[in-house]
Parts: sequence; C-alpha cells; structure tokens
Amino acid sequence: MLIAAYISFLILLALCLGLELSACRSKLSGSSCTNPVFLKFQLNYYQVYFLALAADWLQGPYLYKLYLHYHFLEDQIAIIYVCGFASSVLFGLVSTSLADRLGRKKTCILFSLTYSVCCLTKLSRDYFVLIVGRILGGLSTALLFSAFEAWYIHEHVERHDFPSEWIGATFSRAAFWNSVIAIGAGIVANIFAEWLMLGPVAPFMVSIPFLVLTGIFIMKNWDENYGKKSNFSRTCIEGLRCLLSDRRVLLLGAIQALFESVIYIFIFLWTPVLDPHHPPLGIVFSSFMAASMVGSSLYRIATSKKYHLQPIHILSLSVLMVFFSLFMLTFSTNPNQENPSESFLAFLLIELACGLYFPAMGFLRQKVIPEKDQVGVLNWFRVPLNLLACLGMLILHDSDYRTGTRNMFSICAMMMVMALLAVVSLFSVVRNDVELKMPPPGQSPQLPNTPEL
Repeated sequence: MLIAAYISFLILLALCLGLELSACRSKLSGSSCTNPVFLKFQLNYYQVYFLALAADWLQGPYLYKLYLHYHFLEDQIAIIYVCGFASSVLFGLVSTSLADRLGRKKTCILFSLTYSVCCLTKLSRDYFVLIVGRILGGLSTALLFSAFEAWYIHEHVERHDFPSEWIGATFSRAAFWNSVIAIGAGIVANIFAEWLMLGPVAPFMVSIPFLVLTGIFIMKNWDENYGKKSNFSRTCIEGLRCLLSDRRVLLLGAIQALFESVIYIFIFLWTPVLDPHHPPLGIVFSSFMAASMVGSSLYRIATSKKYHLQPIHILSLSVLMVFFSLFMLTFSTNPNQENPSESFLAFLLIELACGLYFPAMGFLRQKVIPEKDQVGVLNWFRVPLNLLACLGMLILHDSDYRTGTRNMFSICAMMMVMALLAVVSLFSVVRNDVELKMPPPGQSPQLPNTPEL
C-alpha cells in the first residue's frame, strides 16, 4: 500500500503537469493579465486567500487519524463529524448576511481567529472540546468560502471599477492554485506527521502560523466593505419559490444533494478504510487532490472548441463514475476479504469524477438559477445535502463498523442510481435548451466558480 500510494501520486502529478502545460500553451493572454494596477490588486487578494486555503487543506489528511490516535471509537468519531456537518448547515445559511452586516474584512479576521482556536482544540483529548472544535471548524469553513469572495467582488467592482469580466479570470486562477495548494498541503502534512514522526496533531499546529499571517495581512492590506442588508427569510422564501416553480432547478438540487452528500460520506470513510493497511495518509490525500485536478483539466479539454462536449454530458459521466467506484467499494471492503489497492483506486476515481462534476454543475447552476435567487436557492440545496450526510454518519454510528462501512457504500451506490435518474430526467427537460449549452467554437465561455464541498 505504501509503494502503491507513492507510485499513484507520481503518475497523477505527471498527468497534472502535462495537462496544465498543454492548456497553458493554448491559452490566449487577456487584457486583465497585463494591467499592472489590476495585477497588484489581484496579488493583494491572493496572498491572503492562498494562506487561508493552505491552513484549511493542511487539516484534511489527518483529522480522522487524530481522533483514532486519541482512542475514540468509530461511532464516537461519527458523532464529531455530524456536529461538523450540522455546523456547516447552520453557519452556511447565515455566513453571507453576517459578512454583509459585520463587514467582510472583520469577518475574514474572525475566520482566522476561529480557525486558530479550532486547531488549538486538537491538542485536547476531551471529547466535548473536540466537538466544540468541529463546530468552530464548520463556522470557519463557511466564512472562508463566503466572506473572502464577497470582499474581492465588492473591491473589484465598487472600489476599483475593473471590468466585471475579469472576476472570472481571478476565480479561475484561484481554483487552479487551490488544487496546487491542496496537493502541497498533503505533502507538508505527511512530512510533519509521519516523516518527522510528530504525530497526527502536527499538521493542525502547522496551520496556525498560516492563519495568523492571514489575519495580519488582512488587517494591514485590506479595506473594509459592507454588503446590502437583505431580509434572510424573504431570500429563502423567494429561493424556495424558484426551486418549486422550475423543474430544472429542482432536478439540479436533487443531483447536488445526492452527489455531494455521498462525497461527504466518502471524506469520512476513506481514512478508516485505508489506515489499517498503513499508507502515508498525507501522500494519499495529495493523490486524491491530484486526481481531482486531472478531472478539472479534462473538463476544460472536453469543453474546448476541439471536442466541444456539453456540461450536462460531463455531469452524467461524473455521476456514472462515482456509481461504478462505489460498486467496486462494496466488494473491496467486504469483511475478511478487504482489497486496499482496489479501494484506493476507487477513491481516486471518485476524486477524478469530482474534478469533472464541480465545473459542470457550476456552469449549469449559473445558467438555470436566476442571479437574484441564487443565494436563496443554494441555501435550500445545502439543507438536504447536509441532512443526507448526517443521516449516513448516524447509520454508521448505529452499525457494526466492518459491515457498516460496506453497507454504507451500498447505500451510497443506490443514491448515485437516484442521481443518475435525476440527470436523465434533467437531460430530457433541457435537451433543446440552447442556453444550457456551451457557446459554439470561437466564443469564449465564462468560467463558473468551482464550489467547495
């Protein structure tokens, strides 16, 4: 398993480099890339945002391992994760309005404080303290993926008056470097936790200096801005009305809830499935991130003017790939007949599918959901998504671990069948909808923001 992890990582890294170099050769330089004022402003955003992302990704590889290290049982760990998911639901609903009212700069500083405290709680072996830490982690993640982007958009449009078309270029580049940072974070986490033998708590301590620097740079270099005060209940009611009145939106919500809840369960299960076979968890995590990056690169190639595949076709492929991977996992995790190499391959395929899924789903959401209703609709999308993930964790909590893991993968496979049926229904509804197709060759499509899991 050790050798397989390193070989897989090197192969995926080589694939990433090859695909990205190929994309760079064919990319045309735009006016946004040569404007020195814009580049300076963009760098001011990136140096803060990338530090925050590095701190976040460093905590990914060894979270479950840390709880095992503290001798908690699998069902106890499941409850901690449920608290984290519930926290994501609650704070995700109000994070945007909180940033608008408190101020985006103050909210980003609050992120650095709460996430630092979250990391410090990992030094405790007290179960209640660790649950509080997961709740703070949910709050911090919600702030990371709402306040930072909102601050940038306001500064870009309102203060600097740059063309709005350049926003897509900034977030597209940020998505690329997010993948690079995630791969590097797994390697760094592996170095501190395993190579230097500092244990699974070490990556969390390494995150703290990144968070401190994030807060310092925000205080030093960023100006405050505020959003328009909005009625939260009215936003949700209008979002629900849009959701129920348009079948395309309803089907997209069903696909997102089913697909992404399965991914959340996968995030919980990959460590207990592979860890008994002693792989380098940081390198495994980096391999996952590299596979996702390969998927994103393949999406760009598939939708380019050379191949011109449509996002809905790629969405169908990603759902089918995850179903096939889960089908593999129901056999490779069979008690007393475990096949860790096959499980690892299935996990890599899931991450590859994620790299295809998120840009395809982002494109379709952008086209289907009216801009004025996007916040409200996305809030409703998150509710069943997180409820399904929490339900999956609770089922694991109440079942025998070894058979429960296999049964959970079987349940997830059935959920993906339902997602595939929803994709087929969506395809039949939008078959002749020109709006949901990529622009013909010669026109540049606007890249959607890749959402966070």
